[in-house]
Amino acid sequence: MSPAQISAFQANSGLTAADVSVVLLGAVFAVLLAWGVWAMRTAYVGWAEEQLSHRQFLAVVVRFAAMYLVLTFFLLS
Repeated sequence: MSPAQISAFQANSGLTAADVSVVLLGAVFAVLLAWGVWAMRTAYVGWAEEQLSHRQFLAVVVRFAAMYLVLTFFLLS
């Protein structure tokens, strides 16, 4: 953004662009973690009731961990 755009943004919102970025990134990671907990809990219940195999349960956990690591790399670097 140009200096004029930065000053206009800050004057109208009362926040800097960096502050808004931190809030948005925090919201993205909060939603991701909430979804991950839901997905792993659902997979665990399925595994405990023997509707999912151990391998399928681990696949859910590994997919979530991989997604979290990839998003962390892309959004925080």
